Amino acid sequence: MQKVKKVKVITLNVNGIRAAKKKGLFQWIVSQNPDYVCIQEVRAQEKDLELSYFNIDLVDLPLGGTYFFSKKPGYAGVAIFSKKKPTNIVAGINVTEFDDEGRVLRIDFDNFYDSAPRFSLISIYFPSGSASEIRQESKYRFLSDLKKTLRSWSEERTLSGRQFLICGDCNIAHKEIDLKNYKQNKKNSGFLPEERKWLSDALDEGWKDVFRQIRPEDVEFTWWSQRGRARENNVGWRIDYQIATVELASSCKNIWVEKEPKLSDHAPLIALYDL
Repeated sequence: MQKVKKVKVITLNVNGIRAAKKKGLFQWIVSQNPDYVCIQEVRAQEKDLELSYFNIDLVDLPLGGTYFFSKKPGYAGVAIFSKKKPTNIVAGINVTEFDDEGRVLRIDFDNFYDSAPRFSLISIYFPSGSASEIRQESKYRFLSDLKKTLRSWSEERTLSGRQFLICGDCNIAHKEIDLKNYKQNKKNSGFLPEERKWLSDALDEGWKDVFRQIRPEDVEFTWWSQRGRARENNVGWRIDYQIATVELASSCKNIWVEKEPKLSDHAPLIALYDL
């Protein structure tokens, strides 16, 4: 009989890891005792971070941090904290434009758990296109390049049985239920028809939006504008996801948005898996 291991995974866009640390990010992580934490929008360079940013002491096993920094200071970047030491690290998707911005970080595990011996965890930060037409065009290029990467991961799953979990800020609200004011945002970046179709197509190709699998009708948001009183009035968007291969998604027992404490303009998305 296979042993079931309960695995807790957190994803959060921290909107600057140094700012989030001042708000209690690492103390909160310790209180959660997760197995894995995916971080987006690090907005720092390695030289800016002291040792405490790379090792979080927990009761049982420490979380070791792996970072993929943007070459541009104070911009983008992703990280993954893990109790298990990865057997392999892949930084980027072999596209210079986006690898220079630190958009995608993958860590691999072999001999993982009985039900998922080969497992890969990805922290991902999609570009935002809201600043300008130029940035929106960059976002479309990212989506095109990422589609190729997703298909290569799907092929890897087929050939080796490797399971994938993609965590991060996708900067896309998929359906009308996923943002408060959908009618006013149909022509805005993050809810454009082309972006939503891209996500639908990805989910049609063997990936699962874990939150929607568990909570098909829940109205929950993960990001709020810092203008006005958007968060106070819950005028938000669900743009942070855990997206998994079908088998891995089926092992999720619960997933939720953690409303407190407010560590950034995003809220953590937390999931529990039986592996």
